[in-house]
Amino acid sequence: MSTSVRVAVIGHAFMGKAHIHAWRTASRFFDLPRTPEVTLLVGRDSGRAAAAAQQLNVAESTTDWRTAVTRDDIDVVDICTPGDSHREIAVAALAAGKHVLCEKPLANSVEEAEEMTAAAAAADAKGITSFCGFSYRRTPGLALARRFVEEGRLGEIRHVRAQYLQDWLSDANAPLTWRLDKDKAGSGSLGDIGAHSIDAAQWVSGQRIEGVSALLHTFVTSRPVAGVAEGLGGAGDATSEKGPVTVDDAAAFTARFDGGAVGVFEATRFALGRRNANRLEINGSLGSVAFDFERMNELEYFDGRDDQQAQGFRRIHVTDSVHPYTGNWWPVGHGLGYGDLFIHQVADVIDALGGGPQTRPNFADALEVQRVLHAVETSAEDSSRYTPVAR
Repeated sequence: MSTSVRVAVIGHAFMGKAHIHAWRTASRFFDLPRTPEVTLLVGRDSGRAAAAAQQLNVAESTTDWRTAVTRDDIDVVDICTPGDSHREIAVAALAAGKHVLCEKPLANSVEEAEEMTAAAAAADAKGITSFCGFSYRRTPGLALARRFVEEGRLGEIRHVRAQYLQDWLSDANAPLTWRLDKDKAGSGSLGDIGAHSIDAAQWVSGQRIEGVSALLHTFVTSRPVAGVAEGLGGAGDATSEKGPVTVDDAAAFTARFDGGAVGVFEATRFALGRRNANRLEINGSLGSVAFDFERMNELEYFDGRDDQQAQGFRRIHVTDSVHPYTGNWWPVGHGLGYGDLFIHQVADVIDALGGGPQTRPNFADALEVQRVLHAVETSAEDSSRYTPVAR
């Protein structure tokens, strides 16, 4: 077995840059069984792909992902493209014997996700592994919250509250990007950021969502068309021409979990002042945890067994060596950032490829999220769920 893991990253915008940085950095902080190296960068436009490869110090670029996934010098295919291409690339890469890391949400439909999961199961029987990039699982604070649930500190889980609030689309003149096109993105705030909340809620609580009641809403129905082709990521300069927004701007739903908990979820990219407020609170019979990514190095914990006169949420600064992932980083109190989650993800993937524990989430886990996304959309389409207010 080679001592290196050779990676082809498909997509070079926001997510591609984050992943390439992580592949290059992980072995400098984590003691890994093999060393990852980004061998190839794949983009849609040859000129922009070459420029990105030069900027990111990747030796080679191409526009041909089909050839890339079959090359003998590639071990892992890392998919950082819009959702409409995930299924085709992942299935081809798995069939070619490549390990696959695919960004979330796994696909644009349950049917596509089921096909990908079946391909992953067949590949797994041959020693080929698949992973889905729900990177917030690698936040030390959220990982500590899951540990507390597993240790029974919260007792019986009763309530789950999840919000993902951003504001980058609140300007009605912000340009139309692929994230606002249902054919490319699958859905809007629901799939883009709500998927993270669904995955985190199920993962931390240890329970699966079994039913939902939902609504979706679009505030701005058309936007200026980007004047420059987008490629596998970003947006160009806006023009005066407008195109339709075909996804939701906000999603809200209630949920029942199979372990008896009830949940409330909200996702929007129109919450002015909330830059990246990915929040999760879980209440149990013995205690509660509360997390907000805008304070990502902290976890709030309430222990209901404390003496009543001393009860209250305590702030845990999740930077000690005993906390998840943090022992590989800086001295206590020196916090981490968003990009470090992808480094943790790479470390877990390389450990798994080196014979360590098989890291999650895999494609089967991501399929569970896809099924919830579908249930939310189906519920939101049913206008009979509304009960008029009598006046």
